[in-house]
Amino acid sequence: MSQTMLHPDFETLPDDRVRRLQSDLWTEQWSHLRAGSLFYAEKFGVRLSQPASLESLQELPFTEKDELRQSQEREYPFGDYITCGTDKPVRLHMTSGTTGRPLQLANSQRDVALIARIGGRAMFASGLRPGDRVVHCLNYCMWTGGVTDHMALEAAGACVIPFGVGNTQKLVDTIKDLGVNAISCTPSYPALLEKVLREQDHSPRDFGLRLGLFGGEAGLDNLEFRDAMEGVWGFGVRNANYGMSEILSNFASQCEHTNDLHFHGGDALFVEVLDAQGNSLPIKEGNSGELVCTHLQKECQPLVRYRTRDVITVTGTDTCRCGRTSWRFRVTGRTDDMFNVRGINVFPTAVQKGVMSRPDLASGQFRIVLDGPGPWDRIKLKIEAAPNLPEQEWANAVRELELAVRQHAGASAEVTLLPADSLPRTDGKTTLIERHPK
Repeated sequence: MSQTMLHPDFETLPDDRVRRLQSDLWTEQWSHLRAGSLFYAEKFGVRLSQPASLESLQELPFTEKDELRQSQEREYPFGDYITCGTDKPVRLHMTSGTTGRPLQLANSQRDVALIARIGGRAMFASGLRPGDRVVHCLNYCMWTGGVTDHMALEAAGACVIPFGVGNTQKLVDTIKDLGVNAISCTPSYPALLEKVLREQDHSPRDFGLRLGLFGGEAGLDNLEFRDAMEGVWGFGVRNANYGMSEILSNFASQCEHTNDLHFHGGDALFVEVLDAQGNSLPIKEGNSGELVCTHLQKECQPLVRYRTRDVITVTGTDTCRCGRTSWRFRVTGRTDDMFNVRGINVFPTAVQKGVMSRPDLASGQFRIVLDGPGPWDRIKLKIEAAPNLPEQEWANAVRELELAVRQHAGASAEVTLLPADSLPRTDGKTTLIERHPK
């Protein structure tokens, strides 16, 4: 095994070799769709009987998440977009269902192995190694973040402690007792641990963790947030786990040389970047748009031109200092989280950058408050004060934070400052937006 890459033969391939591999895989995947997908037979019609090529992929319509829900309502639980017999799935997961009925996600043994292999590649790139002991603190209850990401950690060669969520004091004891040196969790979870440790008059650095592997929430592209967490904990912070349950649980992560995400899934996914008019842009530095994914080797529930709603910016296509040839990107927001303030489109991640840019004034915990259906005339925010900020300085802090948010998000803000530790911490995903319908 390479000391820097889990799969060096693939991770160092030049672009033209990757494209040839993808073309071969797509030909096989297209035959699989043609043989078994009632969903795409109806959606594509006669086009499904025609020869496949990646060059002609853009002639096909997009697949939307609502279509998958409707498919599963017709044929519950797997939907008529399943392309294998019902005896093939060996694992069933569910999406969170926060914006509709949860999707039932079926994976065959081959799918499970593929997802673990690419997830392990991502974790290894972020610094996890054989000999590490990593405590995994994501929900094991149906969500892919539990079992699936656990297997990715194992695929990187590490010893995994399957802790899950809840019982924070027990987690503190487990890390100390077992000599854990890495943690896998959401980026908001360390804030909950910090609160418990403060109550016990302990420092996070007492844990001796060397690596924090994060995913499941936005914000890790924010350098201020990352630097602040590294300063408190003393570990290397990595956005190690970017993916989607219905695609691959993890197909992108940071290495130690960049704050951008490496795309690790070139042998499993073909991706496009869509501009605002729905046109596919080349994977070229500076191009920005919605990420669209097509499976290249998925057995149970393959997707074609699936709209993720994540907005990304391509940041590099040259060889990284780590030696990987994969292209790199940043996630700048989600089209379904975006809200409009006086004609300006605002992403929560941009607001977060503003808040995190002033660690002298704010703890980093905040909520965006959206009253009514919008559009809105300003960004209403509840922000926690920094733990040691005197109350007599709060009025000035409010003005400075409003200015910082405006500089990063481009719209006026109205800040209400709250005492430190007053906003709830969670051991799962933290929602940055509070919606109050009128």
